[in-house]
Amino acid sequence: MNRVLLTGRLTRDPEMRTTAAGKVVVQFAVATHEYIGGGKEKSEFHDIVAWGRLAETCGKYLGKGQQVGIEGRLQTRTWDDAQNQRHWRTEIVANHVEMLAGRRRRDYSAEAAAASLEAQAIAAGIEPDPLEPAAESFVPAGPAEPADDEDDDDELLDEAVAA
Repeated sequence: MNRVLLTGRLTRDPEMRTTAAGKVVVQFAVATHEYIGGGKEKSEFHDIVAWGRLAETCGKYLGKGQQVGIEGRLQTRTWDDAQNQRHWRTEIVANHVEMLAGRRRRDYSAEAAAASLEAQAIAAGIEPDPLEPAAESFVPAGPAEPADDEDDDDELLDEAVAA
């Protein structure tokens, strides 16, 4: 029987690609920990591969640091490179991935922009409204709608900076 069950945290965001045949594949790594006594811990890193609809879901909802449970099978691939050297790669082909903890992948660029605007406002002498969410907790609801009133937003920002 070839069955693997893991619980661990993603070490990086999933990398999603499409093959020439049109199949979606996602690759990511998971760190697991084993406690070996004396307060010491041993970490292992596992390469994970998922295909098809599961790959699309993983690519969309998983992110670095998120805790997941994975069920799959162990697979070793071999290939020869351009210098005729043989390479081996052992990975887990997932057939079930469960999100155990954490949030959706965060939009770091949007968070950085919000933090920057907040810093500019503070530098201009404008105190943040305690009822407004802080930049660190900013999580976008979805794709931004095209704004018809960009000029209005620029005027409001100019007024805030001028105040």
